[in-house]
Formats: sequence, structure tokens, C-alpha cells
Amino acid sequence: MKKNFLNNKTMAKIAILSAVAFIVMYVDFPLPIAPSFYKIDLSEVVVLIGGFALGPLAAVIIEALKILLHLLFKGTQTMFIGELANFLIGIALVVPASLIYKKFKTRNSAIISLIVGTVSMCFFGVLLNYVLILPAYINIAQFPEEAILGMGQAIFPAIKDMFTFVIFCVLPFNFIKGGVVSIVTIILYKHISPLLK
Repeated sequence: MKKNFLNNKTMAKIAILSAVAFIVMYVDFPLPIAPSFYKIDLSEVVVLIGGFALGPLAAVIIEALKILLHLLFKGTQTMFIGELANFLIGIALVVPASLIYKKFKTRNSAIISLIVGTVSMCFFGVLLNYVLILPAYINIAQFPEEAILGMGQAIFPAIKDMFTFVIFCVLPFNFIKGGVVSIVTIILYKHISPLLK
């Protein structure tokens, strides 16, 4: 199985998909429900297509190579924290979705897998932001907690602390991102999947 996975044809597909995901990552935009440093890009669509066609391990590799290419060509403005967040939360979406689709390759299972992946991304997005990512911004990047909360309070005055910040800003952001990525993946996958056989 491993030998088959590591053949030249599969690795070439992974390399191409990683490059495409990296390019797509350049097109990003904020949402009005979250501070501007949370931005949506559709690179996870490419990773999901790779995961559906080649399996969850391929999805992890594509996600990692996408981030490495981003660091190589654009560097980091967040002391690697934003890139780590992108990788971990991306994995939370693409791995569960790819695992389910690998077992049951039907349109309905694809939809279910994307719903499960989105729920996973929402859960881990909240958890990782609360326990790892936002504390890293505050303690490593020296971004003041008051500034982060202030950006959230400008959108949702009910935000009082980091917990309410992740509930009001991070959770809906990941829900919308997961929904958009899932819809685009469903639309594109069947058209692109023959090219990946």
C-alpha cells in the first residue's frame, strides 16, 4: 500500500495540487463577522480534491507543502503562528472528510464527509484558537490581548474575553469557510477527478 502510494505518478499529482493550492491561497478576503486577520481563501478546495482522489495522507502532504511554499515565497508576518493555524485547522477539515470519502465514494458520502469536516474544523478552530493560536499571538508575537478583543468588540460588543471572542468570531468564521469550501468542492470534484486517476 505504502509503496503504491509513493509511486512517481502519485507524487507528481501531489506536487501539482500543492502548487495549485499555494497559488489559490493568494486570493483571500476577510468576512465582516470577524477581525480582518481572519481571511478566507479557497486553497482547502484543492486540498480536499486531492484528499478525495488520493486519500487522507495525500491531503496532509498537500496541506503541508502548500504552507511550505507560502513560507518560501511570501515569508511570515506572524512569526509562523498564522501558518501553523492554517495548517492545523486545514487538517481538521480535510482529514475527516477524506477518511469518510475513502470508505464510501458516493455523492451522498461526499456531502456527509464535508459536513463532518466542517464540524471538525469549527470545533478544532475554536479549541486551537483558545488554547494555542491566540495565546501564541499574545505571548510570542506580542500582539496585545486588548487589541484582539477590541477588534472583536467592534463587530460584536457582547465579546468580553477570549472565550466569547472565539465563540462570536472564530466559530462562525470557520462555519462559513467550511460551507463555502464544501460547496465549491462538491461543484468541482466530479469535473476534476478524472484528471487525477
